[in-house]
Amino acid sequence: MTDQFAGFNADFWAFFSELKQNNNREWFAVNKERYQSKVVAPISAFISAIAPKLREISPHYNADPRPNRGSMFRIYRDVRFSRDKRPYKEHAAAQFRHRLGKDAHAPGFYVHLEAGNIRYGGGIWTPPSDALRKIRERIVDKPGKWQAVIDDKIFLNQFGAIRGDSLKRPPRDFDADAPHMEDIKRKSFFAMKSQDNSDITATAEFVDEVISTFEAATPLMYFISDAVGVEF
Repeated sequence: MTDQFAGFNADFWAFFSELKQNNNREWFAVNKERYQSKVVAPISAFISAIAPKLREISPHYNADPRPNRGSMFRIYRDVRFSRDKRPYKEHAAAQFRHRLGKDAHAPGFYVHLEAGNIRYGGGIWTPPSDALRKIRERIVDKPGKWQAVIDDKIFLNQFGAIRGDSLKRPPRDFDADAPHMEDIKRKSFFAMKSQDNSDITATAEFVDEVISTFEAATPLMYFISDAVGVEF
């Protein structure tokens, strides 16, 4: 593996294009070494390049380049309870979660690499019920601080708005007339920048593009971290 990130090249994208047509264990077994060299190696190099820049944003969010138990998501799908039995993910992804976070439901920064669907930003995805309640209560208790997040000019320029699936009705024990109820109803809170052209990932400059987007997400990340009681 190389430690120098030079971008995600045509070989990286070709692997996933072919995997999409051959999403089975037999094909993957034949192409596993190719996966390691053309996919795992550049993602690991990308994470290594992100690490020192991410520490400047927050020393509490980790960029761990290890292929296993690091920031990189495994390619293997959990199909135990899914009708979709394809064994492999047809995209690559990395999450730079809080050092106290144990899984993908912790607050973190995220990068999703899929042909026609490049996404990067930050937030928290389907947090556990106790963490979700703390975020909702923080919005109720500190409506001015939440307003400052959603009105931040840099944030709006990069992301447009906060996203996340929502309940149809106000959550139990919350006043339906509370300010920011549409946000209080959310089950996830995240801000993602989307690109449909993978050319943006083709050079080392993609690292700076991602970091500048992470920086734009810091008002949301600070609010979430504060709500769930972890340092930012």
